Amino acid sequence: MPHCITVPNRCDSRSQAERNEFSNRTIHAALCLLDIVAIVCIALFSTGVPVLFAQQPDLIPNEELDSLVAPVALYPDPLLAQTLAASTYPLEVIQLQQWIANNSYLRDQALADAVEKQSWDPSVQAMAAFPNVVKLLSDNIAWTTELGNAFLAQQGDVMDAVQRMRARAQSNGNLNTTREQTIQMQTGEGEEQAIVIEPADPEMVYVPSYDPTVVYGNSAYAYPTLYYTSPAYYRAGGALAFGAGVALGAAWGGNWGYGCKWANGDININNNNKYVSYSNRNKNINYGNRPSQQPAGGAWQHNPQHRGGAPYADRRTANRYAS
Repeated sequence: MPHCITVPNRCDSRSQAERNEFSNRTIHAALCLLDIVAIVCIALFSTGVPVLFAQQPDLIPNEELDSLVAPVALYPDPLLAQTLAASTYPLEVIQLQQWIANNSYLRDQALADAVEKQSWDPSVQAMAAFPNVVKLLSDNIAWTTELGNAFLAQQGDVMDAVQRMRARAQSNGNLNTTREQTIQMQTGEGEEQAIVIEPADPEMVYVPSYDPTVVYGNSAYAYPTLYYTSPAYYRAGGALAFGAGVALGAAWGGNWGYGCKWANGDININNNNKYVSYSNRNKNINYGNRPSQQPAGGAWQHNPQHRGGAPYADRRTANRYAS
């Protein structure tokens, strides 16, 4: 009987060509990840976003937060919550964009099931339903990373900034109920008011497109200059424009999206979400993925295992999520 410890090559059922192919794939995957890390770091340095590390970071002023959230503040609440969570994983957002580009033939159920097998955080997996939003985040990765860093460091302040921008758009007559979305006022326990944007049809979400200067007016801080490569949009009787709606029915488990808890100043996960549910956690293990590690309910929690090599904005945040 041969001894595998002393003569491994004779006992390995794979051919030398198969071993070489596996090794090449592993090296290629590692190099791709390093390239993505480099892209994010270069983007951060080029825009002045602090990279490792300010010891005690200064709070981002309200006016700067207002401008930072302006491009997404008018997203319907489920998409806004999902986007804010995903922005804290910039490397995985870029990986998702690359994966979508290489799998553009996938649609509906096939797309939803295929992305479930990938190793990304559930908040990133779910964004595959909105490839145009993913491309916006990926093409403007410095802004996306800055948005995610702000959300990690000042979550309540970011949610307040969204409300300020919604109120500004509403006072300018640019945020109204349409056939795509409903606008409602929500009163919290302390009598504070929150502007809630929900899809008119829970299973059909429309992504608004708008010029922040037109919708909100001028700002003390410059609005982010973003690269848009979106399909044609149509005007809905105001400053907002909408593309084709995204159907989020059975293919996505019927429970797509997270929620905004305006009274608490945070977002909450959806335990019935296809990519968060306990059944999916078991599937993640079978697929070799890292589990979501989301709590059984309540507020969303950032998972540093999905941060990759992307640096946090300051040492305090890095220490908070040290794993």
